[in-house]
Amino acid sequence: MKAHFDSFARYNAWANQRLYDATAELDDTQYREDRGAFFKSMHGTLNHLLVTDRIWMRRITGEGDAPDRLDAILFEDLSELRVAREAEDARIIEHVAGLNEAQLSGVIRYHRVSTPDFVEQELAPALAHLFNHQTHHRGQAHAILTGLVGSAPELDLLAFQRLVAARKA
Repeated sequence: MKAHFDSFARYNAWANQRLYDATAELDDTQYREDRGAFFKSMHGTLNHLLVTDRIWMRRITGEGDAPDRLDAILFEDLSELRVAREAEDARIIEHVAGLNEAQLSGVIRYHRVSTPDFVEQELAPALAHLFNHQTHHRGQAHAILTGLVGSAPELDLLAFQRLVAARKA
């Protein structure tokens, strides 16, 4: 299970980098345009992804900022958001790399953001959710890009796995 999560942490950073590279080609109007996604625009979607990763990493590590709203806008400027995204991706990779199998079987406890519920959850399923949630909203961002400019970068896990395999060869 450890290798699985290490791979997902690296995949997550790779996919985010590709998404941000493509997003940087948008003009500000396109970046902020409501495209009907859950968080409306590319701007809202990318901010949401950083918000939720910070929330989950706070739950998992007990450290870092954790916004109290899922729709919080942490950064108005894409370049500042990107710097924060890259730092969060590095934090995720580093933390996951430091986990062992016993820790992955451990439990985290936290309060939900959207309700006062207290939750106790095993760490491994929480990490699986963190990575799955990223993929879910990156899919929305991919659709936004496709609608705005006609194409978006390949973000499939399989493409990342093939790239990693080619580098090892």
